[in-house]
Amino acid sequence: MNDVAPPRNSHDRTGTPSIDSVSLAIIEQLQEDGRRPYAAIGKAVGLSEAAVRQRVQKLLDQGVMQIVAVTDPLTVGFRRQAMVGINVEGDLDPVADALTTMEEVEYVVMTAGSFDLIIEIVCEDDDHLLEMINKRIRTLPGVRSTESFVYLKLRKQTYTWGTR
Repeated sequence: MNDVAPPRNSHDRTGTPSIDSVSLAIIEQLQEDGRRPYAAIGKAVGLSEAAVRQRVQKLLDQGVMQIVAVTDPLTVGFRRQAMVGINVEGDLDPVADALTTMEEVEYVVMTAGSFDLIIEIVCEDDDHLLEMINKRIRTLPGVRSTESFVYLKLRKQTYTWGTR
């Protein structure tokens, strides 16, 4: 088995780290099974265990990926999920920053279109969802309006972006 040098710390014009095909293959292996041993990944991509470990650490350090346990909110006591579209007066950054500090907010996206921001929130129940929207989100300085989209059933959720 030939060791390939770890990817250099190169970046494209936007400052985003450049990812070679071997690193993409490693990411794909971890997307299939985040607990897959480095030796097994190495065998699949043609690297030694040590080279895989080095590349994974570099990908983590560069913020290209995270290795996390993904839970199903329903099985851990969170019965209500919703997307919330938010329109903001003025600068989006302070509102987006405030939303990122809220534990219930899973992600915050600045958008172009009908909403300035779209967030996903995970709540224990409808009362918790109401409290989040009415008392915590709508009261943020700069928030002009919100529109909620309550999840009835989640049909697909995947984390294989960028490799397939």
